[in-house]
Amino acid sequence: MATSTLGEGSFLTGLKSLFNDAPEKFDMVLDKSHPSYIDLPGLGVILGGMWVANLYYWGCNQYIIQRVLAAKSIPEAQKGLLFAGFLKLLIPLIVVIPGIIAFLLHQKGVIFVEKPDHAYPVLLTLIPSGIRGVAFAALVAAILSSLASMMNSISTIFTMDIYPVIVKREIPESKKVTIGRITAVISMLIAIMVAPLLTRLDQAFQYIQEFTGFISPGALAIFLTGFFYKKATPNGALAAALGTFIYSLAFKLGFPDIPFLDRMGYVFLLCLLTIWIFAKIENKSDPDKVIKIEPGMFKTTSQFKWGAALIIIILIILYAI
Repeated sequence: MATSTLGEGSFLTGLKSLFNDAPEKFDMVLDKSHPSYIDLPGLGVILGGMWVANLYYWGCNQYIIQRVLAAKSIPEAQKGLLFAGFLKLLIPLIVVIPGIIAFLLHQKGVIFVEKPDHAYPVLLTLIPSGIRGVAFAALVAAILSSLASMMNSISTIFTMDIYPVIVKREIPESKKVTIGRITAVISMLIAIMVAPLLTRLDQAFQYIQEFTGFISPGALAIFLTGFFYKKATPNGALAAALGTFIYSLAFKLGFPDIPFLDRMGYVFLLCLLTIWIFAKIENKSDPDKVIKIEPGMFKTTSQFKWGAALIIIILIILYAI
């Protein structure tokens, strides 16, 4: 059994046993005949919409980039990114391997998992109480850290970007703090009301990923053209922001057989096309508002270059294996 092998043998021996018992669970490129193709569409994962999901989440999401913006210098920010990249390589061992173990134990009748979201709590019941407490404490700490960052992002965006546009006047700093706190409380109340609905889903994570994909293609397109396409206009950005919902909904309803990751890739291209069309129609550029790109903005240390290259090599090896 997988658990006894993992307990008695070496870690690599345990992985080998898992691979022998469920080799198909290690596939990262799926065939169209695979039942999970709609979620992980073969090469579309590597060459398609997965890039949109990742670049948006790690590069355009205020919830994530606030950590980098808090660094005391660009080299320090780069070190943080590099460290996070190496930590991210451990995610398959932390997330995927326990899932495969749960699948095998369920198949062998050792545990019963009603739906995928129940796998982790069921596995926690199998480990000793002391280690179980540490695992649960780590889970709670991770959730609270993410929750705090999310609340900070929501309150910051509303207080600094939305509320001033609504009232159309300068807001004192003391009032901004109050508004931010009220916004955070309201967002928590909304989350509490929405959370019970997610328990009805088979996989809450999958649901979140798919419907985040209604926003991410347009947001990424706006960020990239804002940086690298000087003729992009505000109207084009607004059209892409609205279009990302319209295009995604049209694909969702009109072509339900298209995997959502592929859909994100198509919508991203449509959003870029929308911005380009508006730029051609308006045919104007405001040099005062254009972001000036200088070579020094992208300068990285040799340490960062070697570290990034090593991460890429490890990723290629993992995907190849």
